[in-house]
Amino acid sequence: MSESVDSGPSESTRSRSAVRTWLTNQNATVFIAAVLVILFLWVFFVIEIEPRLFLEEGERARYAWDTFISQFIIGLAQGSIYALIALGYTLVYGILFMINFAHGEVFMAGAYIGFFAINAAEQSGFLESQTLLAILLTMGVAVLGSVIIAILLERIAYRPLRNAPRLVPLITAIGASITLQQLFLRLFGSSPRTYPRISLFVGQGMWGCEDADGTTVCQGIDLISQSYDVIIFNQEVRIRPFFFVILFVSLLLMSALWFFIQRTKTGKAMRAVAEDKDTASLMGINVDRTIVITFILGAALAGAGAVLFALYNRQVTPFMGFIPGIKAFTAAVLGGIGNVPGAVFGGLFLGVAESVLPSALGLPNQLKDVVAFGLLIVFMIFRPTGIFGEVLSKKKA
Repeated sequence: MSESVDSGPSESTRSRSAVRTWLTNQNATVFIAAVLVILFLWVFFVIEIEPRLFLEEGERARYAWDTFISQFIIGLAQGSIYALIALGYTLVYGILFMINFAHGEVFMAGAYIGFFAINAAEQSGFLESQTLLAILLTMGVAVLGSVIIAILLERIAYRPLRNAPRLVPLITAIGASITLQQLFLRLFGSSPRTYPRISLFVGQGMWGCEDADGTTVCQGIDLISQSYDVIIFNQEVRIRPFFFVILFVSLLLMSALWFFIQRTKTGKAMRAVAEDKDTASLMGINVDRTIVITFILGAALAGAGAVLFALYNRQVTPFMGFIPGIKAFTAAVLGGIGNVPGAVFGGLFLGVAESVLPSALGLPNQLKDVVAFGLLIVFMIFRPTGIFGEVLSKKKA
């Protein structure tokens, strides 16, 4: 009679376990490098190698370098918006250890309030005569509106539940999200509000002038609405300058946040409260005030991002904050929830991935959400702490 012998895990199981362990234990730099190398190699294969192996002469490749460059730039702009929203999630989680699922509606509120500001500027003629100043004022009004909504949320919905079980504020946040959606729906209706088409010209005369009906016109480059054909790495790409404006403004705001957290007294108080609220209170830090400031910072970034998003997308609805909010939460988790650099990198990475990967994988662009949330599942399997999660855990160890 033969005896069955348990040989233990199979070779393939041990290999998968070894890969998972290696990915989990690597620091953020190594992990980022590994992911970027894999993605670049796949894009290189699709563009350079696949056509030579599978296409006959005269057939057009399904993907090319000009398409990749264009999608990469669009992804950076979209990822910048995700990063601005994700910072609100990660700041609140870092201090309260709760997910503020109403943060997407704070973003939506900023876009709505900004619409009324810029619409008033257009009707008064101020938008046409002082375009840049009108945009800055619109962004300021949107930031103020988002901040007020966030303060009310913290004071009414979250502060009374601060010592409750963690599931209670999570459910409250979902309820607050639905409440804000329905409130704006009842106040402003379901019809989309459309931001005006804006042109902001710079560099007038640098590229010459044209005669139009006997009048010399020196328009320059439109930073917001127009698209231009440019040569990047010997590839002709049609690019909208506003994508670079979004990226630049977002990086500027994120750098200001990082400086505030690292270099100011209030930022140090935020980090102290994130470590231990009781000890911070004993050291003389006003915990309630610090938490309110955290909500203000996250809401301000969301409000600024909302105006940038609306100037590009133009349409505003009561439900517009849901998908960007979920994507931003995904970005925060990918980067390591509670970690500020992680939220920034997670947002940029997610924006580029959902812009580039569908075409690179031969999928329709409508499946970009599948790609985004599929990445979340993969990262949760191989890197459950997020990309920068290990750095955070070492500091708290």
